[in-house]
Amino acid sequence: MDREPKNPFHGLVDSISEWNRMRELGSGRTGAETGHEERRRTHATAWVPSTDVFAKGGNLVIRVSLSGVYPGDVEITLSNDVLTVFGERRSELEDAEEETFYVRERYYGAFRRNWTLPAGVSEDDISAAFENGLLEITVRGGAEAPPEPRRIEIQGSHS
Repeated sequence: MDREPKNPFHGLVDSISEWNRMRELGSGRTGAETGHEERRRTHATAWVPSTDVFAKGGNLVIRVSLSGVYPGDVEITLSNDVLTVFGERRSELEDAEEETFYVRERYYGAFRRNWTLPAGVSEDDISAAFENGLLEITVRGGAEAPPEPRRIEIQGSHS
């Protein structure tokens, strides 16, 4: 019996962030917009940066596109095997009253992305670099195949 290879990234991508991103992409813009946002951004409509997750050798690599974000405005945390990247892209034009936008497509404000890492990853296994608007996080050993699940026998009456 052939088995499909185990995917070490199963469950890694934050589903809620991806749903929000896809909803924004498929919102069906009609072209009748006024050139600026009429509604306030909420958690459900927050900016979600694009991300690539891939294996490089036995390492897991996460690349987050953060064009226009300063490295000092980004934080990375690890808690209970969940890696979180959060921060903010600030607009230089928010306080300028004389600016009139005809089209405003770039998103500003706070963002957050989460990924569940394999059990046992510590902060010593994680390194990060930020260059030209691209955050690259490397999790050493994070792409190695997880061990096969072990079957636990159930005790009790047999029928």
